[in-house]
Amino acid sequence: MKRVARSAVLLTLALCWPVTGALAQTQHTANQPASAAEDTRPLPDIPTLMHEVEARQKTAEAIQKNYIYHSTVTEQESDGHNGIRKTETRGYDVFWVEGVEVSRLTKKDGKDLSAKEQQKENNRLNKEIAKAKKKREEAEQQGKSTDPRGNDEITVSRILELGSFSNPRRIKLNGRDTIVVDYTGDPKAKTKNRAETVFRDLVGTVWVDEQDHVLVKAEGHFVNAFKIGAGLVINIHKGTSFSMAQTKINNEVWLPEMFEGQGEARMLLLFNFKGTVRMVNSDYRKFRTTSTILPEMGIPSQP
Repeated sequence: MKRVARSAVLLTLALCWPVTGALAQTQHTANQPASAAEDTRPLPDIPTLMHEVEARQKTAEAIQKNYIYHSTVTEQESDGHNGIRKTETRGYDVFWVEGVEVSRLTKKDGKDLSAKEQQKENNRLNKEIAKAKKKREEAEQQGKSTDPRGNDEITVSRILELGSFSNPRRIKLNGRDTIVVDYTGDPKAKTKNRAETVFRDLVGTVWVDEQDHVLVKAEGHFVNAFKIGAGLVINIHKGTSFSMAQTKINNEVWLPEMFEGQGEARMLLLFNFKGTVRMVNSDYRKFRTTSTILPEMGIPSQP
């Protein structure tokens, strides 16, 4: 699982995160304040709010570049008969190098990498960073707006054209007011690139912190199965579901805390799983690049 943390936030901004059926209903009920019927405060304009969320996310990414954190990813591969074929746990250090977020593998199933594995990981990261920078530069020369890796960037404006918001309400979550809205993609919407195709077939719910205007929780699922590039680029099975949450760090910025997925999905190099995957981020701390141990790559350390 590569770059799961950032992928989670990008996809949730497109409102693709889920739980299904009874679980979703239970969680909505649990978060509903007892006096909800008495809350007569007006709700914000939802499209405007989501544009503000997008702007805050860009600010958060700028601040996130000053942080390093640990990510533990546990994948359970299904055997196709409601059983588990294998379980794999990997540990990553996640940080930014030259404007590119990288996930540096540090452990596999609780064991540190061997010297040979470390060198292989170093080589992979160097190639990954160089490829991302080149792709980003080529896109910029063409006047295209991209994410830090040079991939097509999908804005809230496009999300609004690919689906619709509904059922806005105010709910207490962890003691804070959040604006909760549902999203339904339009399978007939015209897309401009491959990534947008994914968002047409999503339904979900998002929680936006009313004070900070940031995404704090999201859930959703894919209502249809579809493939792009004969399944080599994107291959998502019907019913595949996701959920994520963010947490406030140092009273400064909201950053990814948890991501879960269940089903079968592959999307470019963003994620690839069959069964369940759970990512937990921890130990957020600020760092600076102090020395170079690899070509084009610095080693992070605390200031």
